[in-house]
Amino acid sequence: MRFIQETSENSPPFFQIQTHFMHKPINYNLHNLSTCQKKKIFSGQTMHMKTKNSTGRRFIISSFFFILFLCFLASINEVRFDNLLRFGKCAFSPLYNSSSSANLQQVNSSSTGDIRVLIGILTLPDQYQRRHFLRLIYGTQTPVARAQVDVKFVFCNLTKEDQKVLVALEIMRYDDIIILDCKENMNNGKTFTYFSSLPEIFDTHSPGDHDPSGDRPYPPYHYVMKADDDAYFRLENLVKSLRPLPREDLYYGYVIPCPSMDPFVHYMSGMGYLISWDLVEWIRDSEIPQSHLDGPEDKVFGQWLRSGHRGKNRHNAKWSMYNYPEPPTRCTHELWPDTIAVHLLKTQEKWIKTLNYFNVTKNLKPSKLYHIP
Repeated sequence: MRFIQETSENSPPFFQIQTHFMHKPINYNLHNLSTCQKKKIFSGQTMHMKTKNSTGRRFIISSFFFILFLCFLASINEVRFDNLLRFGKCAFSPLYNSSSSANLQQVNSSSTGDIRVLIGILTLPDQYQRRHFLRLIYGTQTPVARAQVDVKFVFCNLTKEDQKVLVALEIMRYDDIIILDCKENMNNGKTFTYFSSLPEIFDTHSPGDHDPSGDRPYPPYHYVMKADDDAYFRLENLVKSLRPLPREDLYYGYVIPCPSMDPFVHYMSGMGYLISWDLVEWIRDSEIPQSHLDGPEDKVFGQWLRSGHRGKNRHNAKWSMYNYPEPPTRCTHELWPDTIAVHLLKTQEKWIKTLNYFNVTKNLKPSKLYHIP
């Protein structure tokens, strides 16, 4: 609203009020209006301006308090989430699973991102049928979200002409075989050759080195496992158990002797034990493993770590890892849903019973091509 003073030659000066209605100017000649009409016009325009100002102030104040409320809500949810993480780690971590409760609060843990695991199944060159069977077992498991789990078969140098052809065909088809530069053995250094060869096989760079290609992560695997070919691993449960654990100086497996639950007394069973990548590099560089190669490989491995004061973070996966329930011993356990690994599947009958229990064919799609009752 504005006032306009106008004059003319034949009339005295008068004031004109210009206001707007529906975006169009409306002029009021004050000279021709009564006092009552003037009051109505001024009061109406004043109310209109006050309404606009008060509405703007209310909008600004409301927006400010709404933003404060959102910040407050976000802070509450963050606190609740952190508390839930701490509670879950404390509630579900078995006794003796690590050296101290502080290990469960590691920032550098597998729960912070993707996880890479190498499972090396130590076997023999002539075990073609066993390898094909295990490829079915692991190839049909559902891929684990946010995880890379590579299963490879490990044996020493080929010694027969047929091996050179058949193993070469396997490599061409599946690319899942590692051939070590050693003479085939079980308890005379094969395990050492396996772990100590991995840094060179994967051509890794230490964290401070420059990688010109920029496409090789370090470490190539956060964890490396040595496994037997008569053990069945459920990969999703394995990865789930690894996520809250440290990625350095970790020694993981089934504690021996069987009744023991303390991973710091002896060693982990050869059915399948796992270490973090820094221990793989330590095995390559240290003189301790090289000076002690003969003897039961799992027991000798535990002695390496003890002598080198390594493996300060230890996880006992018992009784999610166990021997097949028949015949019953102190190392056996009934099949149950929380299983990570079942060992001593020496016969096809034991394999079939185990696979049936875990319903591994549940994802078989119906088709007119076959009928399986």
